[in-house]
Amino acid sequence: MDKFLLILGVLGVVLSGCSDNRNLKLATTTSTENSELLDHLIPVFTNETGITVKVIAVGTGKAIKLGENGDVDVILVHAREAEDKFVKDGFGVNRKDVMHNDFILIGRPEDAAGIKKAKTVVEALHLIAQKEANFFSRGDDSANAQRSSGGRSLGSSRNRACRKMV
Repeated sequence: MDKFLLILGVLGVVLSGCSDNRNLKLATTTSTENSELLDHLIPVFTNETGITVKVIAVGTGKAIKLGENGDVDVILVHAREAEDKFVKDGFGVNRKDVMHNDFILIGRPEDAAGIKKAKTVVEALHLIAQKEANFFSRGDDSANAQRSSGGRSLGSSRNRACRKMV
């Protein structure tokens, strides 16, 4: 929590040069918003700095796009490669790790793709592709959807067709 407040505090200093330095727009992921973490952190930050935070909860891809467009002051996402590119392309500075997600696959008891024997999620996804087993993903531009595809097709038209919002 202290790390998050420190990051937002530094942003408060940065924003002091902006025209509206008492308000901060934060684009973050729906999973961060749904965790209720911000419900605890933002009031403390606002109390300590006097800066009001407006949260815009969207998928990672949309949050990054809002940052690239200059529509928000801060992005809080969880897609390391996309974050690194965001900074490299000049849209952000001083990227910090704040939290992480666990990536978990679930499946039917019969385990058609044999993923129970996989040691990593990547290995499990390769098994799903090899067996052409059904695979369902949110299919949006969220970090989880990006991670489940590794940024590329799983290798079968059946899996691409099965990527549905669930």
